[in-house]
Amino acid sequence: MDVVILSARSGWHTDELCRALAERGGSGRVVPYESLVARLGVRTGLSATAMPDRAAASPPFAVFDADAVLPRIIPDGSLEQIIFRVDALHWIEDRGIPVVNAARAIERCVDKFYTSALLQEAGLPTPETVVCERAADAMPVIRGMLREGDDAVIKPLFGSMGHGLVRVSDPELAWRVVRPLEQMRAVFYVQRAVDHGGRDLRVFVVGGRVLGAIERQAPPGDWRTNVARGGSARAIEIPEAWARLAVHAAAVVGADYAGVDLLPSSDGRVFVLEVNGIPGWQGLQEATGIDVAGAIVDHLITRIAARHAGAGVTGTPA
Repeated sequence: MDVVILSARSGWHTDELCRALAERGGSGRVVPYESLVARLGVRTGLSATAMPDRAAASPPFAVFDADAVLPRIIPDGSLEQIIFRVDALHWIEDRGIPVVNAARAIERCVDKFYTSALLQEAGLPTPETVVCERAADAMPVIRGMLREGDDAVIKPLFGSMGHGLVRVSDPELAWRVVRPLEQMRAVFYVQRAVDHGGRDLRVFVVGGRVLGAIERQAPPGDWRTNVARGGSARAIEIPEAWARLAVHAAAVVGADYAGVDLLPSSDGRVFVLEVNGIPGWQGLQEATGIDVAGAIVDHLITRIAARHAGAGVTGTPA
């Protein structure tokens, strides 16, 4: 089992995946997205070179010969670079090679508007959200939330780990945030703040089941619960109804595995806040002791087996 792990860099998560693959008799090649080379015409294929710090780094190898591809963090780049990298994932999948998570799922999850719209259409509970381009449209929404006694949270459309989030409780402050963003041609993702007592849940879903969950608590003086920003985490058993919400949310975006953020409100409601299609799991693994990489690789093995079984029956890639 030869698996290509596409990543911005090597590190703890790629090491964990390589370890889990090796324990199951497979191998993982950690490949930077920047090294992808597509050849079209007489010579058709997709090749890459492994990370310089890996033993298998020497010659380029054919990505289409891999048994599966595991995309991790897509690095920053120009619009053209990002589109090329995601198009390459689509092309790999079109060749019948399992891609986990698929490009389609990554595209849905990386865009907060797209994710929220899909969750809403699927009937999942989501916080009140307005997305627009003009300050003239954003400010009345924010003022309305403030008049009704709720703070407003302004988020970037793309981003993770709590970066770029601003919570406002004053119209003047809101204008000072909104006006510069409009000049930067940003898109406003405005969400009514939910009273959650400084805690939320990260539920890790693999292969249509909940693998584990943690409760994240915001650090003193902050409302953001991200472990990367100093939040604490503890293992938690969640009710079956909450587990169904998380599994449904992962299925809505088409993710083989996902980190689903649930936000329990002080009034008893539970919202699906976000679905992360390239989730980290170090905090969850440390809190629960679960071998997350092993679970992802086990699911990947079932995808590879299904592909080979389909090829055996039909004579073509599944």
